Amino acid sequence: MSSVSPAPARHTIESVPAQARLAVLPQPRLWALWATLLAVLVLVLGAVVTQLRQVAPAELTVDQELSRDHNGVLTALALAVDAALSPVGNLVILGVLFLYLVLVRRAPVNAIVVTAVAGIGWLSSEAFKLAIARPRLDSTLLADPLVSEQGHDSFPSGHTSFAVSLAIALYLLARNTRWAKLAAVGGSIFALAVGASRVYLGAHYPSDVLGAFLGPLAAILFFIGIWNLVGMRVLDRLPFLTRFGPVPG
Repeated sequence: MSSVSPAPARHTIESVPAQARLAVLPQPRLWALWATLLAVLVLVLGAVVTQLRQVAPAELTVDQELSRDHNGVLTALALAVDAALSPVGNLVILGVLFLYLVLVRRAPVNAIVVTAVAGIGWLSSEAFKLAIARPRLDSTLLADPLVSEQGHDSFPSGHTSFAVSLAIALYLLARNTRWAKLAAVGGSIFALAVGASRVYLGAHYPSDVLGAFLGPLAAILFFIGIWNLVGMRVLDRLPFLTRFGPVPG
């Protein structure tokens, strides 16, 4: 990927207070091209794993092996993640994070950007699910099925997409602070653990998890480009936001 460079914008990271550090986001050159290529890659991957009949049986062997060797502690953790990162759980997480940044940190700009990045990355998985329509894994084929999912929305994994998107959003918030390395490492571990839990439970094929790492990245890159172009112009038209914290204008 091309090197990251400051986006053309009216503000720079040095000119805004910490509560509005996300007024300007880092973006690669040719961001629209990279976002498009990633989206196309996800669609191609989804089409391949859905249309080639030999792919699903090959991937199923991974789920079957894990299903034969479940561990009590890992099972409890995976089921907890399954419940916590449900659609309702995700909305609660985003709502709490937004309110914390607005009411406690007094950072309305950061709050809007963090929840937008996490939310858009997560919701992108729903668009890819509709486009790909991959049948769910048949849990009856597993030795010890822990969850049973039905429908044609297997690719990509929604749980993993949210974990990836949240990790990226929190890293952007921590970028250029002492917490940046912790956010990067912790977020990566969190996203990988959630992805592994989906295969462990037998809820997804491994390629569903792979798609969940690529899809949100495409959507977030596109959002970043649009935000740097018009984001602060839109917020400038919402003067009430300054009641909650600084909004560069």
